[in-house]
Amino acid sequence: MPEVEVAEHPGVGLDGKVRPTEDHVLVLPHAVVLLDGATQPRPELPTGGWYAGLLIEELSRTVTVDSDLADALALAIENVARDNGLEPRNSPSSTVAIARWTEDRVDTLVLADSPIVVCGRNGVEVVFDDRLSSLRSNKKLRTGKDVYQLRNTEGGFWVAEADPKAAYQALRRSWRREEIDVVMLASDGVSAGVDEYGLFSWLDVASMKPHEVLETVRAAEREDPDGKRWPRSKIHDDQALAVVRFQG
Repeated sequence: MPEVEVAEHPGVGLDGKVRPTEDHVLVLPHAVVLLDGATQPRPELPTGGWYAGLLIEELSRTVTVDSDLADALALAIENVARDNGLEPRNSPSSTVAIARWTEDRVDTLVLADSPIVVCGRNGVEVVFDDRLSSLRSNKKLRTGKDVYQLRNTEGGFWVAEADPKAAYQALRRSWRREEIDVVMLASDGVSAGVDEYGLFSWLDVASMKPHEVLETVRAAEREDPDGKRWPRSKIHDDQALAVVRFQG
């Protein structure tokens, strides 16, 4: 089994107050799963963290050595929705990142903005679902209403919530295991350190201890508490980083 290191740190809510993290990481003998529950602006619905916690429990059963990853995610989404009375487009949601390995393959699945980064024989390869970030850049997600209208629709963005079909909109990549040295799964509270803040590269992240990566991002955010340098809705987002190091 490869060596797996995980670091997590809670952020704050939209009100600036500390609250439990909505990120979840699951380490299995053959896989790592990372979920980032979406901060819920609608108080009548359960939180994204609540949903991500239920979904990752289901994924612990559906993600097997030989399962199709999209099928495994679809089944987990379906089970959580059925057991908790959740309806499509009226449910909390979560990103999904899954890295699964066998003796000769490494398979990945990414749904929404929790990237997987692979370092190996071909350099650094990033599996990133940019549909959400593209909509933000194009000013199409100005309000909560915009988010709900464009979520899990053609021309919008896709996340895990109550519609199993979203699983088949995920990005998927596979490699021969011998080609891979390191696989990293990150929530956007970590990937911002690379993609938005420019604090380090993904190769730098691969060479650091995960907790050092998280603290470097936090230190930068503390120097920009009002979000003037890096505009953001919260001073600190939840952070989760899983690093899988393959030997030989």
